[in-house]
Amino acid sequence: MTKARLDGLYLLLLGSVIFVLLGMIVESSAVVTTVDYKVVYYSARCLIRHIDPYQENEVLRVYQAESADRPLESEKVRQIVSRYMYLPTAFAVTVPFALLPWGPAHILWLTLTIGSVIVASFLIWNVGADFAPIVSGILIGFFLANSEVLVVLCNPAGIAVSLCVVAAWCFIRERFVPAGILCLAVSLAVKPQDAGLVWLYFLLAGGVYRKRALQTLLATLVLGLPGILWVWTVAPNWLQEWRSNILAFSVHGGINDPGPASSGGHGLGMLVNLQAVLSVFRDDPHFYNPVSYLICVPLLLLWLIVTLRSRPSPAKAWIGLAAIAALSMLPVYHHLYDSKILLLTVPACAMLWAEGGLIGRLALLVTAAGFVLNGDVTWAIVLGLIGRLHMPPPGLSEQLLIAVQVFPAPLILLVIGVFYLWVYARRSSEAVAVQLQ
Repeated sequence: MTKARLDGLYLLLLGSVIFVLLGMIVESSAVVTTVDYKVVYYSARCLIRHIDPYQENEVLRVYQAESADRPLESEKVRQIVSRYMYLPTAFAVTVPFALLPWGPAHILWLTLTIGSVIVASFLIWNVGADFAPIVSGILIGFFLANSEVLVVLCNPAGIAVSLCVVAAWCFIRERFVPAGILCLAVSLAVKPQDAGLVWLYFLLAGGVYRKRALQTLLATLVLGLPGILWVWTVAPNWLQEWRSNILAFSVHGGINDPGPASSGGHGLGMLVNLQAVLSVFRDDPHFYNPVSYLICVPLLLLWLIVTLRSRPSPAKAWIGLAAIAALSMLPVYHHLYDSKILLLTVPACAMLWAEGGLIGRLALLVTAAGFVLNGDVTWAIVLGLIGRLHMPPPGLSEQLLIAVQVFPAPLILLVIGVFYLWVYARRSSEAVAVQLQ
C-alpha cells in the first residue's frame, strides 16, 4: 500500500469515526429519533398480527399500545408513523425485525444502517483509490461525517442506498456477484425510487451487466412476492389506501409538499427534487410537476440512448452511474437522505481527476459541491443560522430566504447530473468514432 493510498484510508476511517460518534451523540440527545424506522416497524407489526398496515387508524392503535411507556410525541410524528408509504415488497426486509421487541429491533436496524453505509463507503473508496486515493478519501470521509441524519431518523434509505452501491461495486468489479444480486434486490424491494435507475443502467448496458440485472429482477420477485400476496390477503384495498397515504403527505403544507408552505420539506429532511425549486416561482403542482418533467425527461432519454449505444466497460459504467445517481433524485420526490446515492459519483470523479486537465478539475469541483450542499452538518449549520435571523416581513426578502433553503441541493444535483452526462456522452461518441475509423 502506497503512502497516498494509506493517507486516503486514514481519511476514510476518520470520516467513519465521526459518522458513528456524532450520529450516536445526536441520536441520543435529539427530541425525536428513529421516527422513519417506526414507520416500517409498526406497519410490519400490524401485518404480523393480520392487521391492515396501510390503514392509518389501525397502525396508530398498535403504535400507541406498544409505546405507552414512552414519552408522548407530537401529532406530526404520530401521523408520520401511522401512514405507511412503502410498497408491500419492503415487508420482506422489515418483518424479520418486527418479530423482535422494539429495543433489540431498533438496535439491530441501527447497526445494519451504520454498517452498510461504512461498507459501501469503503468499497467505493477502493475503486477511487486506484486513481486518486487522497481525493477519494477526502470526498468519502466528508460524506460520512455529513450523514448523521441516517442515524437519527433510521430511514430505510440508509440501507437501501448503501446496498445499491455495494451491488454496483460487485457487478463492475465482478466479485461476490451473488451477494451483489441480493443487495440490489433488497434495495429495490425497499426503495425502488432510489435504486431503480441504477438497476436500469445494468439492464441497458448489455453483456454480463444485463445478465446481472435480470438475475436481480428475478431475486426481487422471489423476495417481494410473498409480501405482496400476504398484504393482499390481509388488506385487499391496500393499493387505494397506499395512494391515500401518499396524497395525505403531499397536500399543501404536508411533509412531502415541495412548496414554500411545506411542514417537512425544508429542514434536515428537506426535499431535493426539482419541484422544491420550481414551487418558489409558482406554488402549483400543475406548474412545477410538468416543468420538472420537461427538464428531466430529455436528460434521462439522452442518458438512456448513450447507455444503449455504448460498449460497456468499468470506466464508462462508473461515469454512467455518476450521471444517473444525481439525475434520479430530480423528477419525483426525494429527501436529503436519499441523495446519499451521490457516493456513486466518487469513482468517476477520481478517474477524471487523475487524467488531469479542465474536465478533471470540474469533476472535483461539482462533486465536492454536491457533497457539501447535500451534507447534513452543512444544513444543520445553515438552518441554525437562519433560525437566529429575525423573520422578514412577507415579500421579496421572505422569498429570498426560502430560496436559500431550497435551491442549493436540487440545483447542484442538476449540475452534477448534466456534467457527468456530458462526459458520458462525449466519451461514448469518441469511442464510436474510433471504432468507425
